[in-house]
Amino acid sequence: MADVADTARVREQVRTRYAAAARAAARGAGASCCAEGVGLLDARGEQVFGDALYSGEEQASAPDAALTASLGCGVPTAVADLREGETVLDLGSGAGADVLISARRVGPAGKAIGLDMTDEMLALARANADAAGVYNVEFVKGEIEHIPLADGAVDVVISNCVINLSGEKEQVLREAARVLKPGGRFAVADVIADPDMDEATRADMTAWTGCIAGALTREQFTGALIAAGFTDIEIDETHRVHEHAASAIIRARRPPGACCSPTRASDCCEPDSKAQCCGDPSPVASAPPSQCGCQTGERQ
Repeated sequence: MADVADTARVREQVRTRYAAAARAAARGAGASCCAEGVGLLDARGEQVFGDALYSGEEQASAPDAALTASLGCGVPTAVADLREGETVLDLGSGAGADVLISARRVGPAGKAIGLDMTDEMLALARANADAAGVYNVEFVKGEIEHIPLADGAVDVVISNCVINLSGEKEQVLREAARVLKPGGRFAVADVIADPDMDEATRADMTAWTGCIAGALTREQFTGALIAAGFTDIEIDETHRVHEHAASAIIRARRPPGACCSPTRASDCCEPDSKAQCCGDPSPVASAPPSQCGCQTGERQ
């Protein structure tokens, strides 16, 4: 993990590059997350980042201004299995394309929340939502390492090529698990580094802000998800984005029925779950520590 100084430097590099991308998109000049040597196109001339990755159905759910400003490496909404009435959180929501697609899929009874640390991207996303006439959305300023939402606030966490930009990826995944309801789903597109990625590429901060050098390997990402408490982990490569890296869809789930705190245990047990939580005042869900094996209502 990067130390405090390195983490701050990474965050400022990312903020600067993505603010510039937002300003370019607002001018209609097009946006790119990529630095020299990390292009939108692969060696065959096929686009590996951005709006071309979205299908016709997804393109119809978001305005062109949001899609053309997309800096992602995949389409997490295509695999998140979004349902009517759910609340979805997009980490690093950028110009808002995935938030707007999510909002249409969860319907008026649901909600899509976009979290971004860049004022320019938030302004662009809000303008795109207004232009699209989509109102079951909220764009919140904040860092993905410190999500400004309550425990168990959302049904689904998505993200599009953003987690790899953080210098504290393990913290991001812990926060994602925290804000998910029990049984909640994690479905992100991200860059996965090859095990043999060279140190020069890893050390290149410009490549980091272009989604390459900061990437975890498949093994590292799996380990970080397990450490954060996730289960049912799947990592499926979709396409190559660099000589040393690929885009992948990463899915996982927060276990159902896990206790999250001694004062909110009732919020952390599904009605039909056989798991028993401690510290819950409800006579239905509560149980002595000797029966549930939970001393303070913490996750079992």
